[in-house]
Amino acid sequence: MSDHGGADHGDDRRHDGDDHHAHDGGDHGEGHDHHGEGHDHGGDDHHAHDAETVGVAVVTVSSSRSLEEDPSGDYAVEAIENAGHEVVTRELIPDDFDRVQGTVNRLVGRADTDAVITTGGTGVTPDDVTPEAARQLFEKDLPGFGELFRRLSYEEVGTRTVGSRAIGGIADGVPVFCLPGSENAVRLGVDEIILPEVGHLAGLATRDADGDEENDGGEDGGKGDSGEDGGKGDSGEDGGEAGGGGEADGDDGNGEDAPDAT
Repeated sequence: MSDHGGADHGDDRRHDGDDHHAHDGGDHGEGHDHHGEGHDHGGDDHHAHDAETVGVAVVTVSSSRSLEEDPSGDYAVEAIENAGHEVVTRELIPDDFDRVQGTVNRLVGRADTDAVITTGGTGVTPDDVTPEAARQLFEKDLPGFGELFRRLSYEEVGTRTVGSRAIGGIADGVPVFCLPGSENAVRLGVDEIILPEVGHLAGLATRDADGDEENDGGEDGGKGDSGEDGGKGDSGEDGGEAGGGGEADGDDGNGEDAPDAT
């Protein structure tokens, strides 16, 4: 994102160096299964499905940084680990639509990844494409994430926050959060919003899928054991009954002074 001067929370437009999936750390399959195995699903209350420990993938989107010079990514990793969660991979990729979308898509498909955090590429310069690339993968948007980020950012950078396009959503049952690239923007988003809610969102995002798998198994089993169900397919009379039943059923330097607005 462009440098708007002052304590610009730019999307850290110096966007890092050559892409690369450094620190991919392989597929930590023994980690957190975002399809439910790693979560505590006990109880009936609203937080019964919260994940106590979450596996997080951290991705820096920048065409000018490197993993060795990535204070925003460093902070995200440190904060996540200090909160008792696990960073399952850390990567750096350039500001490229296909690379951003492909990377996020790959990460949400990993069994050990319960959440993805990207930093960078949320501003308004032509190469800021993170929101567009990630949004196409969302089956559900989390509009409150971007709204709250901008509200909190306003307290520090004022109206410059309108240049921020931070977004959040659920992709393949995994919460994805796209933050600006400045260190202060990452501090704000991670500390004030993501860490307090990531376990809750990660648990809820997979709850229905887990329940459907259990229900599907029960229904299939019932039909297989029931002579009545089997008979419906062979008998015109039973077929009629079945029918009846159917009717019944930012810029680096500036961003360090204040949370990046973009």
